[in-house]
Amino acid sequence: MGEAQVPPPNGHEPFADLVPVIRRVVAARVRNAAQVDDIVQETLSRVMAARSRVQGDTLAPYAVATARNLIASAAQREQRARQLAHLLAEPEDAEPRPEDEAVRRADAALVNAALARLPQPDRELLLAHEVEGRDTAALAADRRSTPGAVAARLARTRARLRIEYLLAQRGADPPTDRCRPSLLALSSADRRRQAELDVAGHLLACDFCADLARLLREHRPTRTRPDGGPGGERVPVARDADVVAARQTARAVAARTGFTGTDLTLIATAVSEIARNIVKFARRGEFSFSVITQDGRTGLLITARDSGPGIPDVAQALREGYSTYRGLGLGLPGTRRLMDDFEIVSEVGQGTTVTMTKWRS
Repeated sequence: MGEAQVPPPNGHEPFADLVPVIRRVVAARVRNAAQVDDIVQETLSRVMAARSRVQGDTLAPYAVATARNLIASAAQREQRARQLAHLLAEPEDAEPRPEDEAVRRADAALVNAALARLPQPDRELLLAHEVEGRDTAALAADRRSTPGAVAARLARTRARLRIEYLLAQRGADPPTDRCRPSLLALSSADRRRQAELDVAGHLLACDFCADLARLLREHRPTRTRPDGGPGGERVPVARDADVVAARQTARAVAARTGFTGTDLTLIATAVSEIARNIVKFARRGEFSFSVITQDGRTGLLITARDSGPGIPDVAQALREGYSTYRGLGLGLPGTRRLMDDFEIVSEVGQGTTVTMTKWRS
């Protein structure tokens, strides 16, 4: 197992000084605030990757040129999208298609199959509430229970129904005994149960559950703590689109924690770099974001876990100029410079965990 906890160099030079310069260039040409953030972070990422071959006195001009190129590329994509928009629009008065009824019937069959897999008391309770329209007070009176207990039971039943629906849709049963309990903890958004079962670790190892977990997250709003505290934000990463989601979540949690200006960009860029590495070198991974306090300071703790090949030599991966594509190494030295605390634990064939902290000034 490789492990390294190396304090970053003092300061974040020259990256921190580049952020205001890049932002001025981008903001002068782009009006959408979210797009400005994305282009600034992408520019900084590319500058970090090129640092070993760009001289210090030419780093700022290189950053400006990179930003302008990204702006031009974004403008070209938007223009193409506008030109093709008419091909994607459907008339509002479109007639129902013959296949729509077939889709509806197939979906109804899946729902019925999922309902049949529920225990009979739970199925009867759910149908009485959803189909017959009986409220929790009436249902509680019939069952000599309380409205709160009935509501909790309904929530658990809906969580199980979501899982059974997806299993019926896939036409397969979970491959291990850990799968159903893990999926139920996810579907019910039960953070405590997820921690007890180490659901995050299970999803990294089980392809079957990882795919279903993505569908569960897409069809269910994520519960988050207002402060973005422990267990408040988790983002799975397995494809390019997840890189954007990870850095946007990082920026949002950091903003709620009180980070502003350049620090927001540095945090989002660090997360973006690690997320890119996960997509490129690992099967899948997950980010978690927690607000922590220590010695009167408030910080953002970011943990990234993956199930990739691991890093044979962590110390080498953290050396400046290291850029091999044989492992999770691209961007690690630069990312370490952006954060206040940075630690890597890696085991060959098992995966890598990166833990990094940014403290609020």
